Amino acid sequence: MSGYAELSREELEALHGELLGRYEAFKAKGLRLDMSRGKPAADQFDLVSGLLDTVTSQSSTRAEDGADCRNYGDFDGIPECKKIFCDMLGVAPEELFVCGNSSLSVMYDAIGKMMLLGVRPGAKPWRYLDKVKFLCPAPGYDRHFAITELYGIEMIPIEMTPDGPDMDTVERLVGSDPSIKGIWCVPKYSNPQGITYSDETVRRFARMKTAADDFMIMWDNAYAVHDLYPDRRDTLLNILDECKKAGDPDRVMIFASTSKISYAGAGIAVFACSEAVMKRMKELLSFQTIGFDKLNMLRHARYFGDLDGVMRHMDKQAELLRPKFAAVLDAFDRELAGKGIAEWLAPNGGYFISLDVMDGCAGRVVRLCKEAGVVLTGAGATYPYKKDPRDRNIRVAPTYPTVPELEQAVELLCISVQLAAVEKLLAA
Repeated sequence: MSGYAELSREELEALHGELLGRYEAFKAKGLRLDMSRGKPAADQFDLVSGLLDTVTSQSSTRAEDGADCRNYGDFDGIPECKKIFCDMLGVAPEELFVCGNSSLSVMYDAIGKMMLLGVRPGAKPWRYLDKVKFLCPAPGYDRHFAITELYGIEMIPIEMTPDGPDMDTVERLVGSDPSIKGIWCVPKYSNPQGITYSDETVRRFARMKTAADDFMIMWDNAYAVHDLYPDRRDTLLNILDECKKAGDPDRVMIFASTSKISYAGAGIAVFACSEAVMKRMKELLSFQTIGFDKLNMLRHARYFGDLDGVMRHMDKQAELLRPKFAAVLDAFDRELAGKGIAEWLAPNGGYFISLDVMDGCAGRVVRLCKEAGVVLTGAGATYPYKKDPRDRNIRVAPTYPTVPELEQAVELLCISVQLAAVEKLLAA
């Protein structure tokens, strides 16, 4: 089919009438589906139902090192739980701290500590500075942007490329502006595009010269083991190792969790960093808590056993998610391909599909879907301050609905994308 921009006005008007008819038919169905967040579905939780049986009133509550998990002790996490995450992230036990259930809360807390108290050795708390800025690869994770916005940190969007953030721009900015103190990164299966940073991108992050001597890379490896296709897993270079080679191991903090591995509200979160930064973080955390939930650490460690156990579980999870991603991508190929009105990536893992519609149309598409009963992530949410300069990016979250629900929702989405594009062309 010809691209929509090549159609005559008469052809566009006829197409508009056809699409409007399909759209009104969907409105009459009375759909009620929320796809605004990337939530796990119940069948994913069912895969780990045995997790609840691993620590009972009859179980030993002793960790491998003999610590009683009901009591204080093992401040930075029990050894068997630490080992799983150390193997997952490629760090040493002394470089890893096991926290509560939410990596988002750990990142929020880390930024707060940098603002109020200073984290890197010798770093001045950012609250004493006239201006603090952060680089934000976009489209990106809206909750990252919300944290920095809350703390009054100025956000600078950085365009994403197939290899990760535009490193020419990153290096130019951080090398010349000492008020730029950090960058947010989702380096494997990025949210929402599903891009994994290339080895060269990771090395450039480790080697780049920064005007700020306390620059921090916030490395949110949320999808470290979230491969959709076990036979073609993306690989990510170890950022901490590369920073050590470059002589600045203190410039990165790594975050991960089991929120989309076990239970979203009752998992385990961790952070990893250099020993020098870890010393400071432990000092600050000692005022905050005597320890996190070691019984939950014990539960996870006994259930999964080791990283191989985690990977076996994630392969089962991938079997549940592949048909959902396929339902979305097949519909895009069927309804949108070749029309010059939309672009998308087919990710190898992660939790989202990123859809770019015609410039100026994302907000209209989201409104059309909502009016017909399907709630999507808000247009602009994947950009700092919720301002997509081209009003084109839509984050699609296929994990929570059933496949039949997704098939309906994505058909409505495709109709809305086409309808918004035709409206724009007719108005030109």
